[in-house]
Amino acid sequence: MSQLQASTIRYSRLVNQSPIFYGWIILLMGTLGMIMTSPGQTYAVSIFIEHFITDLGLSRGLVSTLYTIGTLVGSFVLPLVGRQIDRRGPRLVMVFITLLFGLACVYMGFVSNAVTLGLGFIFIRMLGQGSLGLVSNNVINQWWVQRRGAMVGLSGLLVSLVGLGAIPGVINWLIPLYGWRTTYMLLGLVLIVGFTPLVLLFVRDQPELYGLQPDGRLPDPMPEATAATGANEENWTLPEARRTLSFWVLGLGLAAIAMLSTGLFFHMVSIFTDNGLDATTAAWVYLPIAVTTALVNLGSGVLADRISVRILMAAALLLQTTSLFMAQYLHGMEISFLYGVVLGATMGLMSTAHGVGWAKYFGRKYLGSITGVGTTILIVGAALGPMPL
Repeated sequence: MSQLQASTIRYSRLVNQSPIFYGWIILLMGTLGMIMTSPGQTYAVSIFIEHFITDLGLSRGLVSTLYTIGTLVGSFVLPLVGRQIDRRGPRLVMVFITLLFGLACVYMGFVSNAVTLGLGFIFIRMLGQGSLGLVSNNVINQWWVQRRGAMVGLSGLLVSLVGLGAIPGVINWLIPLYGWRTTYMLLGLVLIVGFTPLVLLFVRDQPELYGLQPDGRLPDPMPEATAATGANEENWTLPEARRTLSFWVLGLGLAAIAMLSTGLFFHMVSIFTDNGLDATTAAWVYLPIAVTTALVNLGSGVLADRISVRILMAAALLLQTTSLFMAQYLHGMEISFLYGVVLGATMGLMSTAHGVGWAKYFGRKYLGSITGVGTTILIVGAALGPMPL
């Protein structure tokens, strides 16, 4: 990214007088943003599926189809969101998306039939899993370059422990107390009243706007030295990126993993009951999934600063194939635990590859546009997941 003119440098007391490199605050906010996508993620939505079927009088097949359509339709807006991130900066976009996602969750408390549920799926998948996840990852990538893998891995660890590990339990606790409708509305209020002000207060655009460098490096007046440290990245436009093999290998590989893992998560309860186990066991297996995802997120993030993303992708695809085979033989607690470990490792590797790969290959300047298209490819894969299973 080119050096900014001195006249364009902004001053922020919060950023420039921070006792620590402000990228750490950005890491925290980006991580919170990804945790806040939970109400639109499959691992949380799956807890509501039985309530949709029972209370709305819908078949499982229809709910699966509506979820697929909602995910597909919702993904098509992401290239537009990505372009807005590049033009307006992640801060403004993140505020707007968080507010809309909160309203979408409140809306989910009022769905009454197939049409309104389908619209709700479009809203929460588009704004939560898609847009809020996109901008949260983008802002972390803007502030970290040389240590990007480690930071994305650390973020993924926290998202796994809090999002995948704790949020389903919180939802399971809230539904018996308040009902599933009020629970979804409460999740929306947390986004609107709790998280939106935090985004407005603490999130900032790329560090160069404040006279800082990624990773907390000191600005170097010598262009040659700056280039040597990696501050002057090679930045690809979206059309240039789409003409590379790396773009399609990364995009289609992530889509394949997303498709298969989404199907396994969406039908988690029915997979276990078909194998003679109960719903409690299915809920319990989220623990090894969450712990393994967290650990692999951190480990693979550190590795991503040292090895090719293609190696992480190959390992993730191998583990995903193994989890599909294991899903047919879940006849006891031991194999169920191992299944959770394998599926969690797959998710951890996929999260790191997606979080690091686009910026590592194509730079930060047009990252929103590129990641917007890449995430659309991933989500199209995820949308197809519930149907074949």
